[in-house]
Amino acid sequence: MGAFDSGIYRNIFKEIGKTDREIEDKLKEIVNTFFYDEEERIYHESKDNTGYLTDTGNNDARTEGMSYGMMICVQLDMKEEFDRIWKWSKTYMYMEDGENEGYFAWSCQTDGTKNAYGPAPDGEEFFAMALFFASHRWGDGEGIFEYSREAKNLLRACLHKGENGRPGTTMWNKENHQILFVPGSPFTDPSYHLPHFYELFSLWAYEEDREFFKKAAEVSRKYLAKACHPVTGLSSEYANFDGTPLDEELPWGYYGNFFSDAYRTAANIGLDAVWFGDDEGQLSAPLRMMKFFGTALEAGRCTYKVDGTPVEKCVLHPVGLLATIAQGALTVPYSEEKDSDFEIAKKWVDWFWNQPLRKGVRRYYDNCLYMFAFLALSGNYRIW
Repeated sequence: MGAFDSGIYRNIFKEIGKTDREIEDKLKEIVNTFFYDEEERIYHESKDNTGYLTDTGNNDARTEGMSYGMMICVQLDMKEEFDRIWKWSKTYMYMEDGENEGYFAWSCQTDGTKNAYGPAPDGEEFFAMALFFASHRWGDGEGIFEYSREAKNLLRACLHKGENGRPGTTMWNKENHQILFVPGSPFTDPSYHLPHFYELFSLWAYEEDREFFKKAAEVSRKYLAKACHPVTGLSSEYANFDGTPLDEELPWGYYGNFFSDAYRTAANIGLDAVWFGDDEGQLSAPLRMMKFFGTALEAGRCTYKVDGTPVEKCVLHPVGLLATIAQGALTVPYSEEKDSDFEIAKKWVDWFWNQPLRKGVRRYYDNCLYMFAFLALSGNYRIW
């Protein structure tokens, strides 16, 4: 039984012996660094009562990071920062006309100038989920702060672009219920599959869209079971609809290996295990990953094909990789037996506990994943 039914959120940090005070103090330190530390923060405020998260490696603001920031804020009850991020997103990223009307431009300069006019579906689904949670936690306001309406309208756009004369393409394949890498693409990204979000969308979206999302949750769990390798547990950066790694070279490179996007898959499976606990074969994948890598050091050495074959390509986000594997420990039941699977999971959680936030130019992606992992492992990544 998951937390959706029980209301109980697992706290693995306590299971490995950390005290409430230790967890609370560490979380406060992480939040302060992430949002407010002058040297290491990712969040910045603008004069127009807006705020944005910077991809420090590319010096831009992305829907990925903006929606992540909103989710982090609603989990931490940081309404002012949430509203600032949402207002920035709606002011500068939202597209009111053209093929992608109703979506958000995936990348903008930090002054709000759009770098591109295409959307990224992982941003849209996080925007929608964070907005629903904001509505339930704080209540709807007026205009763009009528959170629930904004969430439902966004999901309607994602599912109904191209219908009734509307321009553009949907973000989900309407036939197989799988989220797309970008609207209209003939493949998906396993780390975009969030069945635990879709379960909630099936309750809170416009009524005519609910059945679709209920089916999408079932499809995504089955998809993740296929997309994660049966031995290593690794999934590919991009993948075909049958779960096999994408086997073609894209203009920006080959992404059929276990690389940066794919790190999130284990974390997503872990959170789904806590919220709902429904298993279609996907819940065993994170443990296979832990066994494959063996140690945190091994995880950070290089890139791999999903079957575990090393690839001569550096890991760009080692802290993010460690964080997501640790979050995957939420799929492993607690046990006091010395030779249990939990002993393996416990080691990864302990390694993560002792890992500080990343510093420097590449810290954005790593520290977003770090923040989610800490919230999830401490029982603070919740359904609102």
